[in-house]
Amino acid sequence: MKKGIFITFEGGEGCGKTSHINALAEYFESVGRECVVTREPGGTSLSEKIRDILLKNGPEKTMSPRAELLLFEAARAQHVDELIIPALENGKVVLCDRFADSSSAYQGAARNLGEDAVERLNRFAVNGAVPDLTVLLDLPAREGLARANSRDNNAPDRMGSEKIAFYEAVRGAFLKIAALNPGRFAVIDSSGPKEETFSKILETVKDKFNV
Repeated sequence: MKKGIFITFEGGEGCGKTSHINALAEYFESVGRECVVTREPGGTSLSEKIRDILLKNGPEKTMSPRAELLLFEAARAQHVDELIIPALENGKVVLCDRFADSSSAYQGAARNLGEDAVERLNRFAVNGAVPDLTVLLDLPAREGLARANSRDNNAPDRMGSEKIAFYEAVRGAFLKIAALNPGRFAVIDSSGPKEETFSKILETVKDKFNV
């Protein structure tokens, strides 16, 4: 059985993760690798219910940052145990839209909960499931928000409704995490045409995994 491959995609709002994940899944399937496309929060029935709580704009918009973090970690723990680890053990390629690094950037940095606290909870939730590659799609925060608002018809979800300084802090945190983990991260400029960005992603994947 072939070894499973775990690739996560990270980045701020509007950076294009979903479309590039779908394109990469098509590539893996074209070369005979079974692929699982998933997302955080979400990916399982329970985790998707937690996603609804976290992202909808309602009374929960005033959610405590600590409660927000714990809900993300609960969704992640279920996701890892129910879907990600079994898929990897069966030799599948898992492509995940966000993972633990998002908690480090959004809650640890932008919500000011601190790197150490988030790192401890991340380690507990992922249960040893560490990505083989993390693709960070980098884009200036203001440009990403403009793209996201266009996509969402100017009706962003709860996590997309913060002020620009929040997303600038998120971007800075992602770049810092990437600099500290150069063996796992590939930072790719996603400000250009979609085809150009995907070409860079595919080149990185082919070089790393010989696929």
